[in-house]
Amino acid sequence: MDAAGNTRNIAVTQFQATDARRAFPCFDEPALKATFEIHLARESSMTTLSNMPIAETVPITGQEGWVWDRYEKSVPMSTYLVAFVVSDFVQVNTTVNDSVVLRVWARREAIDQAEYALKVGPKILSFFEEYFGLPFPLPKMDMVALPDFFAGAMENWGLITSKENYLMYNPEVSTPQTRAFITEVISHELAHQWFGNLVTPVWWDDLWLNEGFATYINFLGIDHAEPSWKVMETSLVERVHRVFGLDSLESSHKISIPVDHQMKSSKSLMEYHMKRDVTVKMIMDTWTLQMGYPVIHVKRSLDGTSAMLTQERFLLERGTNSSNIRDYKWWVPLTYTTQSEANFNQTQAKLWMMDTEDYIVVSSLPPNDQWVIFNLQQTGYYRVNYDDHNWNLIIQQLKKDHQVICPINRAQIIDDAMNFAKAGRLSYNIAIDVYAYLRKEGEYLPWATGVNKLSYIENMFKRRSGYGALKRYLLELVLPLYENVGFDDKLEDPHLEQRKRKIAVNWACKLGHKDCLDKVLTLYRQWMANPDNTSLIPSNLKWTVYCHAIKEGGEAEWDFAWEQYLKTNVASEKTLLLSAMACTEESWILSRYLEMAINTTSGLRLQDVMVVLGNVATNDVGRPLVWDYLTLNWNDIYALEKKKRGELMKQITGPFNTKQELEKVESFVTSGVSLEGNQRSVQQVEEKVRNNIAWMDANYDVIVQWLEENGYSSKLRVA
Repeated sequence: MDAAGNTRNIAVTQFQATDARRAFPCFDEPALKATFEIHLARESSMTTLSNMPIAETVPITGQEGWVWDRYEKSVPMSTYLVAFVVSDFVQVNTTVNDSVVLRVWARREAIDQAEYALKVGPKILSFFEEYFGLPFPLPKMDMVALPDFFAGAMENWGLITSKENYLMYNPEVSTPQTRAFITEVISHELAHQWFGNLVTPVWWDDLWLNEGFATYINFLGIDHAEPSWKVMETSLVERVHRVFGLDSLESSHKISIPVDHQMKSSKSLMEYHMKRDVTVKMIMDTWTLQMGYPVIHVKRSLDGTSAMLTQERFLLERGTNSSNIRDYKWWVPLTYTTQSEANFNQTQAKLWMMDTEDYIVVSSLPPNDQWVIFNLQQTGYYRVNYDDHNWNLIIQQLKKDHQVICPINRAQIIDDAMNFAKAGRLSYNIAIDVYAYLRKEGEYLPWATGVNKLSYIENMFKRRSGYGALKRYLLELVLPLYENVGFDDKLEDPHLEQRKRKIAVNWACKLGHKDCLDKVLTLYRQWMANPDNTSLIPSNLKWTVYCHAIKEGGEAEWDFAWEQYLKTNVASEKTLLLSAMACTEESWILSRYLEMAINTTSGLRLQDVMVVLGNVATNDVGRPLVWDYLTLNWNDIYALEKKKRGELMKQITGPFNTKQELEKVESFVTSGVSLEGNQRSVQQVEEKVRNNIAWMDANYDVIVQWLEENGYSSKLRVA
């Protein structure tokens, strides 16, 4: 349905993993590549697209107004990459390296938002051709922005399909985060043209190779297109630390997962021989064929000049049925530097810890009044825990001159310390002491890591009496950053400075800072008075302004946001408004919102329902409403994408930390509902809730006591 209320038809394919067989007879397996010659019939007012360029268009005899589009024969490719689109879209285009025509297709009303994709796409495609030393093998590359696309984005060879808000960017309305996300989607799908399309795993067991390589390579593409974003550093927070969280659960899984197949294919890896007849396969099997990741324990000698290193699997919480974490061993590349050297650029392994070794000893370290730091720039996929003395030396360095330690390792130190404390492997007194220096921190990466780790504690405390004291501590921690970067956003500010400001403003408002809340309400109400002025609210701060103004306001603020949602033609702005409308604390408005989302006549697309449910689920007032809806309608919602049920359950249960809430989850799981496609998600939900309960039992009182001893108590005076 377009803005005028007219029905507009579009057809698009999504064949991954095994749906090509529903469109045409085929051996629908990734290893069985073939060439394809596509013929598509269409009305003359429509356009078709496929993987290759059109060879010819001819009228259909006896069917006036209809034509056949015959496409050139494709290169050999897997069936899941075959694609076609039928639409009335329009396009803008350019030529890359005088050889590849790159076109961006969209609704006529949205095509003016394609300029950024048309600018960044050729940059990245050209970079990949040079980086791989292999030219893009097709004569054209189409990128299509679809109003509704449940898959999100798909790397069909020569015909990338994606949701509108994954491709369309309006510099006057869209946020810097939207621009960064669009760049990542484009780079990721273009990387797949080589990793996945040109080189394809034999079977789905090794899908991780497709996604793993494309994800890493896409960061190289982004870094080439937008070097000031420092994406090779920021990806640490956005990907590695997040994946660490899932991989530290007992319910994690190994990278290479067997997928049912009537034929077992033999696999081989090219073996690069190292010293002592060690092969890449020997090393990589320890990372791909077992779950989890190691923590390296560094215990220095009394004089500090040597250290014993051991490894074990890192788990946030060990249950009674946990496997023996010492049974897991990896080949671990070790890098380190010392206080006297402080060289964080030497990221090539100085030595390896083998999977057959119980321990190794590192000698020639400095005396015990100088620190040592392992895993330089966190290039290794492992955590590092030290003895208390070395932790305190690192903390003293951070307090004295934090810039001696590189920003990536400052973020690593925060992340490791807080996770060891969360797992009961390090005192929270030490972990929180790491934060003492943060008030002087000027880099984005340590701040992003720091507030991310504190979010967990804040979530656990929210419904307990100690929350007031925690809020005081957090606000005192964040205010220096808020005052340093300021509330007012500047378009000319560097990308990471804008991201730092977003952290400061969002946390200041979230913690109830009056200056911040006054400013967001003033801005929002100015916008209400001048709804056509899209530049009133800085794009970088839109989420914070929208959310907190709606939270602090009432029905008028919410209804205004809904009107803007209906009015805007920018898909990313629609998503932002949908998310922000879930911030209201009026339960009746949230109930009305859920009813609108569930009602198929409300105008909300299927892909947007997940946005509404997911964001209401993170609202303390809305969480019970979404839980009731999910549990009552589990077998009916997301019929086409059952795994979305588990994802929604994760969002709802994130803050669950009582035995009563665990019983509620367990009662539902054992009630006879179908868990098809969600077994692992449900296991992770149950494990996380148990971990939360154990964390509260072990740490709540400890942290409350620390807050009281450091002057942040919220206790009232007793008469």
